[in-house]
Amino acid sequence: MTETINAGIAMVKVLESWGVDHLYGIPGGSFNSTMDALYQERETIKYIQVRHEEVGALAAAADAKLTGKIGVAFGSAGPGATHLINGLYDAQMDHVPVLALLGQVASTAMNYNSFQEFNENPMFADVSVYNRTVMTPESLPHIVDEAIKAAYQYKGVAVVTIPVDFGTKDIPLQEISTAKNHRVGLVMPEYEDIKKAVPLIEAAEKPVLYIGQGTRGAWPEIKAFSEHFSMPIVAAVLAKGIVPDAYENFLGFAGRVATKPGNEVLAETDLIVFAGSDFPFAANFFNPTAKFIQIDIDSAKLGRRHKTDVAILGDAKEALKRMVDLGEARPADKWLHANQVNKENWVNWLKGFNERKDQPLRPEPVFKEIKRIAEEDAIFVTDVGNTTIHAIRLLDLNGHQKFTTSGWFATMGNGIPGGIAAQLSYPNQQVFTLSGDGGFAMVMQDIITQVKYQLPIINVVFSNDSFGFIEAEQEDTEQKKFGVFLQGADYGKAGEALGALGFTITEYPQLEPAFTAAKKSERPVVIDIKIQNARPLPVEELVLDPEKFSEAEIQAFKEKYEVHDMPTLKELMTSSLH
Repeated sequence: MTETINAGIAMVKVLESWGVDHLYGIPGGSFNSTMDALYQERETIKYIQVRHEEVGALAAAADAKLTGKIGVAFGSAGPGATHLINGLYDAQMDHVPVLALLGQVASTAMNYNSFQEFNENPMFADVSVYNRTVMTPESLPHIVDEAIKAAYQYKGVAVVTIPVDFGTKDIPLQEISTAKNHRVGLVMPEYEDIKKAVPLIEAAEKPVLYIGQGTRGAWPEIKAFSEHFSMPIVAAVLAKGIVPDAYENFLGFAGRVATKPGNEVLAETDLIVFAGSDFPFAANFFNPTAKFIQIDIDSAKLGRRHKTDVAILGDAKEALKRMVDLGEARPADKWLHANQVNKENWVNWLKGFNERKDQPLRPEPVFKEIKRIAEEDAIFVTDVGNTTIHAIRLLDLNGHQKFTTSGWFATMGNGIPGGIAAQLSYPNQQVFTLSGDGGFAMVMQDIITQVKYQLPIINVVFSNDSFGFIEAEQEDTEQKKFGVFLQGADYGKAGEALGALGFTITEYPQLEPAFTAAKKSERPVVIDIKIQNARPLPVEELVLDPEKFSEAEIQAFKEKYEVHDMPTLKELMTSSLH
């Protein structure tokens, strides 16, 4: 007699074989057969009960960003499935592997206009690299296995819709998973492409290295490249942490979520080595006349963002190493020195606000406390908006700490879910979430999830009673400020009501005791800090260049943002000639 296994359990065992140890969701009638399988396999795969499916999908995306392993979330038929879409687009646009399991009514009820039935495939077609409805119980574990392979292969979202009756059926017991055959390989750059790139580097007078996620794990090679060719470095936001922030050749970030040295160097450069990134704002911030060497493992991205002089298809880490091996060293010069001084001036300007006791508070004293209690391997998950600007400028990551956010999709409400994912994936490491009051209020119910699973996450809320990032956009386009101001709340007390340790900070002396208590806490913490509704220095629109602005305009800008002693890169280049 043929040995059998429950189809739902067979599917869960496929997940286990691929290293999935937890997944997120909310049960529903159309998903109950899978819930029963998860119950039976609860010793090896942990079900995390979130309070909103969107939180589960965002957490699954954060799992993938932080670990490189596939994240998994599920939703029942109808609203349970549709609630996933925001987190799935976050995964798609940041190019990480996520599996979404969707409940469906029983196969015998499909196409009968049943309760909560809708055709899920078209809705998820755009977000997915793989999108299938299971047609037989026997194919259920096979399709999930295929979905996981596709998610890894194409670094995207795989969607599997499961009629509820299939999970209750017995199917022949056989080996389904192909996880043991999964291999990860690197595309090696061609020698001829490296050979074409090196003369451009040697001829450049103002070169810069721009890195993205594709350089993760390549810090030694990045450092060697920067020092061999005397090149300053700029990074994409999702690449924060790859290079230690304190490294003298690292200038920060470009765009609006950016640093002054990062934007200035890219405007002045005559050569950009663009490694492992797909920065979507290149046309706005990169010198259009600069020579461009692009390195990527995806040939579809080559030439997408800038006229490309040399395209290198291959692993960024290996390409940087080979260029160092082949190219002559470029001696340090006034270009590198001016950029190092520009970075030093920027850092000192930021530090100048650390002790400010303004009320409401500035963000700098808050980040000083965060850094004071942060452990050497802490993980930071930031929500989007002004909080992201503050985080990339004020968190000094040491190369061992991790950082993530919602990059391309830039969805509000990703901080709390990302913190849950981080603490589950790295249970022995300290986790911070950094959110504005707008983003926090969207998902604050899942502080309950942190409490339920005893996740000692430190959740910091920057409350300014505004959608500050959008308010600045209205300001820039000379619109009336409308729809951006928020009703305030006491999120410290709300955190307490949800079971966390809560603090509400309105004055500078309250900071140190709250963060000290947070570091010692064995349960989740919510620290609500009332900060100024003040725009971060708009480094994307600096009014400092006397060739472009009048003395009155420059003086008004300096007064508004307190940037009295901050020369531009152009001025530093001129002064370094003498």
